[in-house]
Amino acid sequence: MIDTTHKLQQAASRLGIKLEQMPRHLAMIMDGNGRWAKAKGLARAEGHCEGAKAAENIALYCARLGMQSLTLYSFSVENWKRPQDEVEGLMALYEEYLMSMRPMLMRENVRLVHMGRRQGLPEGVISELDRTMDLTRDNTGMIFAFALNYGGRTEIVDAVRHLAQKCLAGELEVDEIDEACFGRHLYSAVMPDPDLLIRTANEMRVSNFMLWQISYSEFYVTDKYWPDFGEEDLDKALVAYAQRDRRYGALSQT
Repeated sequence: MIDTTHKLQQAASRLGIKLEQMPRHLAMIMDGNGRWAKAKGLARAEGHCEGAKAAENIALYCARLGMQSLTLYSFSVENWKRPQDEVEGLMALYEEYLMSMRPMLMRENVRLVHMGRRQGLPEGVISELDRTMDLTRDNTGMIFAFALNYGGRTEIVDAVRHLAQKCLAGELEVDEIDEACFGRHLYSAVMPDPDLLIRTANEMRVSNFMLWQISYSEFYVTDKYWPDFGEEDLDKALVAYAQRDRRYGALSQT
């Protein structure tokens, strides 16, 4: 199999940009499934089904691009407030999605990881999530982080609790806690921080997503609803990202 760096180089050349201008970690807020369905006179459930197909297509495309990490924001801790029938339909869809995507993940050497709290998820979803993660655990290509029952504030609270427990147990000194240490206790510890955050449906907010990690991420917003977001749209976002001047608080080098 072609290594991810070579694939990323090929993708950069095709897009007319430099390898170092390609993001290592792409995070996406998938928004607009319900509005997509409403615009077409369909039930919201149809929008979620089409959104799941778009998610699998984008994951496959990112793997073939040679992306190091991809995070998709699928279901937030706040989404439990939605109508019960919609939530139940989403959970059933997640079970099906986690099963159906396994052949693609194995074929493309992709490792699935979960970002979020397991507590509160139905047993069926947890079972399929565990099976898929176990199956792909040794894959060495792209890391695909599935943010399910996720919240940025929740993630920070969970990290603080874990650190506090270690301190109380004498496993960690308070003075040893710095940004790097804190980062190792986040759900996203196996990945670098996102270089690029994409949000669909023209919404201008981060919605409690990766609040610690996106401190210096570049944002890209499109008016496309998530089910309509495809490979050409992602290419356009990557080219726009390559044109950004990322200074991390310093002065521009150009």
